[in-house]
Amino acid sequence: MSVWGAFLRGINLGKRQMKMAELKACLEADGFAEVKTILASGNVRLAADGTPDAIKARLEKAIAAQFGFEVGVVLRSEEELETMLREHPFGTLDPDADLTRHVILFDKPLPRDISLESRPGDTEILRVDPREVYFAGYRQANGRYTEHVEEVLKPLYAKLGKGNLDTMRNWNTIEKILK
Repeated sequence: MSVWGAFLRGINLGKRQMKMAELKACLEADGFAEVKTILASGNVRLAADGTPDAIKARLEKAIAAQFGFEVGVVLRSEEELETMLREHPFGTLDPDADLTRHVILFDKPLPRDISLESRPGDTEILRVDPREVYFAGYRQANGRYTEHVEEVLKPLYAKLGKGNLDTMRNWNTIEKILK
């Protein structure tokens, strides 16, 4: 069996609530192995056989059946996660800066010609990969770190159009997913 990281989009917001213990039990009942949830925001490490598309479809179907609402799942293989962890761009950041590190995971490849402009001291785009955008969010006067990320990403989302599936994670979560 292969190890996967599954990142659920848009849960524990409004009426789309799920307890991680219930999610774990749901996935184990559907035959996934070594299921471990990370934090309460829909991050799961699991083992399964099959193609990425088949595993993703199986996850989405099991979750919808159990919780009564559809949830998009962005999936990464263990190898993809190991590469992300090994080759991330966060080493260039000032270790004393008051910032948070984030990655946006996309389900499908991004347009090759996308250009995103950083806002120095606010939202710094560090790298755009085929299915990830890495950025640093600096603490603002209001105490928030990702206050203007939507503005910086606007050109990307305009180019992608509707039907795009992505989910943002704090880098600390990615660092925990394979442990």
